[in-house]
Amino acid sequence: MATAVHNEQFDVGGVLLPHPFKIRRFGHFGFNLDRLDEGITFYVDKLGFRVTDEVDMFKEMPPQALPAAQQVVTDPRLIFTSNSADHHALLLAHRTFGTFFGNDLHADDNTLSQITWQVGSLQEVVDAEAYLRARGVRIGRVGRDMPGGNWHVYFLDPDGNTVELYYGMEQIGWSRKSRPAAMHYRGFNTVPSLPQMSEAAELQEALNRGIDTDSGWSPSEAHLKETYDVGGVLLPRPFKITRLGPISMFTERMEEMLAFYTELLGFQIAEEAQHLGKRIVHLRSASEHHTFVLADKALRGRLGLSEHTSCLSIGMEVGSYSQLRAAVRYLVQEGYTLVDDVPAELYLGIDYAAHLRDPDGHLVCLYSYMEQIGWDGRPRPQSERRAVTNPWPDTLLPLSDSYADQTFMGPLG
Repeated sequence: MATAVHNEQFDVGGVLLPHPFKIRRFGHFGFNLDRLDEGITFYVDKLGFRVTDEVDMFKEMPPQALPAAQQVVTDPRLIFTSNSADHHALLLAHRTFGTFFGNDLHADDNTLSQITWQVGSLQEVVDAEAYLRARGVRIGRVGRDMPGGNWHVYFLDPDGNTVELYYGMEQIGWSRKSRPAAMHYRGFNTVPSLPQMSEAAELQEALNRGIDTDSGWSPSEAHLKETYDVGGVLLPRPFKITRLGPISMFTERMEEMLAFYTELLGFQIAEEAQHLGKRIVHLRSASEHHTFVLADKALRGRLGLSEHTSCLSIGMEVGSYSQLRAAVRYLVQEGYTLVDDVPAELYLGIDYAAHLRDPDGHLVCLYSYMEQIGWDGRPRPQSERRAVTNPWPDTLLPLSDSYADQTFMGPLG
């Protein structure tokens, strides 16, 4: 795989950049789980992700491929869930589903189906595909996914993780209904020609075809009782996940992975640390301190984390420090055990954080604050960061960037 040539410049919306795209944020990801039903309960009922679509892949496959799939896949469901108006933020499937589609082809401990980053336009997706292909990156597929409606290019990083750059995620509004299956004809399996019609034009075309645009998936949430006051809104749990990420990964190819994500994808190293003599690198794509962490895989066993997955942790921001404290109490009451000895070097830029395991052993990091990096691109010096005390205080004094990240758009529930 070739690396980027640093003197190249590309016009990205009128700004000259060293890549023909700019990653704006962590978009979504997927877990392949051995305990799928328990995982759905954990992420949906306990953490508050909403099911937005469910696909039976046996029903979607061409007849000639079905027998081979049925020999491998024990549960064909693909569950789309979201914490926001995005059609999906977290995809859940059975571990055998991921095996059939090659997610663990390069490493048995790859339990992620994809790691996905959002760019700013369809043009950037198309240009990214050509740019990456020309530099020897292993392209998986390109086009437009359904459900979700996002235009994408999929490719592999040096560790064999499936990475996606995308634009145009379907937004789900107050009715909680996703795009109906009858509108999935606008999916693409090739590089799209440009320009494409707008979403508004797609809707009008569907209406002209007589498609019932209100017939999409709508979740059943009647079993969830809204008993907690969260900022003046009654919810089934005393917190709201308002942001997804950062995602943290173990790797044995630190230099290759860093070159891939910095030189080819444009991430910047925000800060480095060591724990037990092993390297930890925090990378950013926007103003947050980090959105991606790479850690030496030799740390995994020493920290007592699950050997079955190369995913170190997945971060989930809640709406406030008060919500974070309430989330800890709630999840402990629900029978989940906190992991108390996760070293702070793994999540620099975050101070108060709570870690727990999902039913398969993946580590989830709940937090309410992440340091923001300003125009000079420098993180806050360690000496000026807030010290974490135990027990946690009832309230905190503000920092210069408290509540400075983007607020959650839309109602909490």
